[in-house]
Amino acid sequence: MTAETKPARPAARWAAGSDRPGWRVTRVAAVAAAFVLACIFPLVFTNATVTNIAVQTVIFVAVASAWNLFSGYSGYLSLGHAVFFGTGAYAVGIIARDANLTGGTVFWLLPVAGLIATVIAVPLGLVALRVRRHTFVVITIAFFFIAQLTATNLGITGGSSGLLAPQPNFNPATFNNPFYYTGLALAVLTIALSFLIRRSRFGLQLRAIRDDEDRAVGLGVRAMPVKLTAFALSAFITGMAGGLWFYFIGQAFPQFAFDPLFDLAVVLMAFFGGLGTVAGPVLGALVLEPAQLYLTLQLTNDYLSEILLGVLFLAIILFLPRGVLPTGAEILAAQRARWLRRDGRA
Repeated sequence: MTAETKPARPAARWAAGSDRPGWRVTRVAAVAAAFVLACIFPLVFTNATVTNIAVQTVIFVAVASAWNLFSGYSGYLSLGHAVFFGTGAYAVGIIARDANLTGGTVFWLLPVAGLIATVIAVPLGLVALRVRRHTFVVITIAFFFIAQLTATNLGITGGSSGLLAPQPNFNPATFNNPFYYTGLALAVLTIALSFLIRRSRFGLQLRAIRDDEDRAVGLGVRAMPVKLTAFALSAFITGMAGGLWFYFIGQAFPQFAFDPLFDLAVVLMAFFGGLGTVAGPVLGALVLEPAQLYLTLQLTNDYLSEILLGVLFLAIILFLPRGVLPTGAEILAAQRARWLRRDGRA
C-alpha cells in the first residue's frame, strides 16, 4: 500500500480537519455548557462582591462585542463609544426620574436608551464615516469630549452634580441577580447577533471594507450604508448597556458616564481576545473586567489599576497584536502541519 493510498492516522485526520462535524458538535456543546454555567453562576456564588463583579462583567461582554461588531469587522476603530454608553445611562436616568419609575419597570427603558443612542449615532456616523481610519479615530474622540462637556453643563442631566438612579425595590439577598440576568440576556443576544452578522453577506461586506475599502466599493459594496448600519447597531447595544450600568451603579456623573478609560478598556478587551472574531471580545471582557475590578478593590492607589491597564494595552499591541484566540489558532495550525509532515514521513 502506497503512502498516497494508505489510511490516514488519527492525528493526521484531525490535523487535516476531516473531523469537522465532530468539532462542530464539540463547539456547540462547549457553548451550551458555558451558557448553563453563566445562568447558574449567581445561584452558586452568592457573595455580593462576586455578583457585583459578575454584573459589570456581563455588561462589558455586551459592550465589547457591540464595539467589535462595528470596529472589529469594518476596521474603523472607534474611540468614542463612551458617547453612546453615557447617552444610554442619562436617558434611563432622566426618563425614570421624570416618570417616577422604579423596580423592574426601569429595565423596559433599556431599548429606549438604545434608540436614543442610535439617534445620536446616525448623524455622528454620517459625518465621521466620510473619512478614513486615522481621521475617523480623531473625530470620534472629538465627539466624545463634546458629549462630556454637554452633560456637564446641561441642567436636565444634573450638570457636574450628576444624576441619581431610582432605588430598586429588590430583595437584598438577591439584589444583584435582576441586573445580572438582564446583562446576561443582553450579552447573549449581542454575541448571537455578532455571530450571525459575521456569517452573513452584510458581515462579508464589512470585512471587505476592512481589508480594502476602495476595492470593496469597486466590487459593488455600498460602503457608507454598510458602515453606518453597523455603527448604529453597535451604538444601540452600547446605549442599552449604558442604561443598565447606570441603574446598577445608582448614579451617573459626566466624568464617569463619559469616561475615556471606558473606550480604552473596551478596545483592549477586543484586542486581547482577538479583534474581528466573535469569541475574542467575549474572552477579553471575561478576563480583563474582573481583573480590573479586583485590582481596584485591592490597590490603595486609585490610578494604579488604570496604569496597569495602559501597560497591558501596550504589551498586547506589541507582542500579541492578533489577540489570544487568533494566535492560539495559528499555533494549533502549525502543530497540525508538523503532525501532517511527521505522518507523511512515517
